[in-house]
Amino acid sequence: MNDLGQDLELRLVRYFTVVAAHQHFGRAAADLHVAQPALSRQIQRLEKYLGTRLLDRTAQGTRLTPAGQTFLPRAQDLLQAARQAELAVREQAETERIAIGYVEDLVITAAVRELRRRCPDAEIATRYLSCRDVGALSDKRVDALIARAPLPFAADDVFTTPLYEEPRMLAVPRSHPLAGRASVTAEELAGEEAAPCAFETADWTSYRILGAGVGPVESYEDKLELVASGEAIAVLPVGDRRSSLRPDLVTVPIEDAPPSQVVLVSRKGDPNPMIRNLRLAAEAVLTAPAP
Repeated sequence: MNDLGQDLELRLVRYFTVVAAHQHFGRAAADLHVAQPALSRQIQRLEKYLGTRLLDRTAQGTRLTPAGQTFLPRAQDLLQAARQAELAVREQAETERIAIGYVEDLVITAAVRELRRRCPDAEIATRYLSCRDVGALSDKRVDALIARAPLPFAADDVFTTPLYEEPRMLAVPRSHPLAGRASVTAEELAGEEAAPCAFETADWTSYRILGAGVGPVESYEDKLELVASGEAIAVLPVGDRRSSLRPDLVTVPIEDAPPSQVVLVSRKGDPNPMIRNLRLAAEAVLTAPAP
């Protein structure tokens, strides 16, 4: 007959295994930081629940009864299984969080919303980054990064997932000779001097500010100010709508420039399962904005 129909308590099982290990109630009570009479009562509760004696008192301490010898290895297995279950849940809870970095003009709301739908109990944070702050991924300030290629990471250090591509456009002041054109070609821009911008590369897959004598430009607002003042022209992805906020600028499609690629990047070997969930969510819903 068990103890008032209650389920077996792991606490009582643990008390029993400690007494069995010490073969002495006094030493077991000291190890468990409980009073010896209270420990004796708890062992009696366990024996009542199981309907048999587990321990016999002797002049030297205690010894296991045949029932106790049968129960001990199973009790140890039960406690080990409970511990493993606890650790598994705690590990999962610790990893069901993610910090997502995103760069400047990109809008990742759809991916974050989809990730929340797929993982409603996860802790999801976003971090707005400037184009020169993508080192937040290497520094582990973010777990994943959505940005435009190229990025200043070694291929061996990151896992890159292409998401979508966008054509290029030219941003010029309204007074510029190209402002009234329906489109321009990359060849027409080839003679312009490329100023260091975003990540210092001459590749068409990066942002570019084109203009002779223009030095390094840190902020996007400063880039647009150079363009508006006639000191530079800018090549941007068509999805970057920030230039349209200035009435003194005009954008013109570029016909044959390689597209700008938006990618999701994470650290290789990162065990966080939320990174895969983000990848699936982003691939499902992030697409190039409509022109």
